[in-house]
Amino acid sequence: MKSFYNILRNVIRRIVRYDPVKQYIKRGLIVGKNFNMQHEVILDSHTWHIEIGDDVTLAPRVHILTHDASTKRHLNYTRLGKVKIGNRVFVGAASIILPGVMIGDDVVVGAGSIVTCDIPEGHVVAGNPAKIICTIEEFLVKKRKEMDLYPCFGEEYTMRKSLTNDMKTEMNLRMKDKFGYII
Repeated sequence: MKSFYNILRNVIRRIVRYDPVKQYIKRGLIVGKNFNMQHEVILDSHTWHIEIGDDVTLAPRVHILTHDASTKRHLNYTRLGKVKIGNRVFVGAASIILPGVMIGDDVVVGAGSIVTCDIPEGHVVAGNPAKIICTIEEFLVKKRKEMDLYPCFGEEYTMRKSLTNDMKTEMNLRMKDKFGYII
């Protein structure tokens, strides 16, 4: 039943051109240029405590929290925390950013990470809780070397272009070593 509800909701949103980012901005979200929020991202209801820089991508099912109600029942107050995400940040799928976290510029957060404390600029983090894995420079050097080993595909191989079933088969055959890159 849930999948039917999700399909229906998405169809209605497409028809009325619903833009959740515009709704978040109306509630106080500060967001920079080239912001890419993919499907099923959840931003806390206290969006006025969230600031997102330029060239930021939030992958599917990312959660950004700005309040922690664990104190409400005992102290009668809910703890609030501002969240700031710098420029050129990628937050991987199903990651959670907790209240009070500041993420610097040029950061990659690995999929499924739980970010519990500030992340300095220029790093790759992953895990629960998220820990620094390497610098962004080390990460990019590694990935550039991989691009020499694995097949690279142009934009014609994307869903936004004219990807055919034959092209999908070709991609899988060329990715026999399991990885590839697409523009």
